[in-house]
Amino acid sequence: QVQLAESGGGLVQARASLRLSCVASGRTFSSFAMGWFRQAPGKEREFVAAISWSGGTTHYADFVKGRFTISRDNAKNTVYLQMNTLKPEDTAVYYCAADVENIVVVTSTWVAGDLEVWGQGTPVTVSS
Repeated sequence: QVQLAESGGGLVQARASLRLSCVASGRTFSSFAMGWFRQAPGKEREFVAAISWSGGTTHYADFVKGRFTISRDNAKNTVYLQMNTLKPEDTAVYYCAADVENIVVVTSTWVAGDLEVWGQGTPVTVSS
């Protein structure tokens, strides 16, 4: 059983930066890909970024390309989301997810319903 715990969210002004962290426990972290999603009030959970088990392959939603960077440190069982040049429309609860069943293609747009392991989320609010 894998457990995930996000941290690093907060309230920032537009154009600021934040780094989110997601720590995994309970299983060999380096054996599965990881992803970040977000969910704004009244909207569905949407894919943000994904990274392969080795960190060698990443994939991003178009709306974060060039601004967000996903990375991982397998020695620390942690995946990160560096968010730069934040916009008010980035306001959402951010969740990490683990592809423990190895069913998702990292370079595809992940679908939330395909994943079973989630963290509790960390809220990000960007003021204008």
